[in-house]
Amino acid sequence: MLIPIEKLLSRDEAAQLQQKLRQAGWQDGLATAGSLAAGVKQNLQLDDEDPLAAELGNFILRRLGRHPAFISAALPAAIYPPKFNCYQDGGHYGLHVDSAMMAVPRSQVTVRTDISCTLFLNDASDYDGGELEIEGPFGVQQVKLDAGDLILYPSTSLHRVTPVTRGARIASFFWVQSMVADATRRATLFDLDQGIQSLTPRLPADDPELLKLTAVYHNLLRQWGHS
Repeated sequence: MLIPIEKLLSRDEAAQLQQKLRQAGWQDGLATAGSLAAGVKQNLQLDDEDPLAAELGNFILRRLGRHPAFISAALPAAIYPPKFNCYQDGGHYGLHVDSAMMAVPRSQVTVRTDISCTLFLNDASDYDGGELEIEGPFGVQQVKLDAGDLILYPSTSLHRVTPVTRGARIASFFWVQSMVADATRRATLFDLDQGIQSLTPRLPADDPELLKLTAVYHNLLRQWGHS
């Protein structure tokens, strides 16, 4: 299930991050590529040790922590710190799947990658190519969002970034370990929660049917969830 989160960042916020990143000291993305990825990866990445990565990553984490749609969709137990990349001059990332477990730098924490996330930091009109293509049960889906928009998709998916033939595609990417590891159950909970949120403004707080639905949601989360 692909879930877009519109306007995680405002346009002004995305523009501020983009401006800082355009002046960043990028390194070859091959420096962080695994043995298989090295053959299909051509991009630039911001060094995890760069103070700018921590500054901008913490800014994004604060936004995620108070965004109800993200919390509802991801049910985060842990988030791998946001990373940053740039695709230009034909840069691309061929078909691959993300690693199942990722060790957080400078910590003893390992994050299981249930959900992959890409936060677009410049508009789709700023560059040609650069589509995120995700393979799923209904074929390949292309994603190319505007500045400040986020896409969530299962980390089990094969995916690629097509070559950027004009301009530059600047984005942040990270992974979520969810309290509900199973993607189908997580999607069910998301749909149920969105239905409850839609009904809440229209019904009294003590409406018995709304209370029943809320109880079902929390009891399913209690049954399916774990830290």
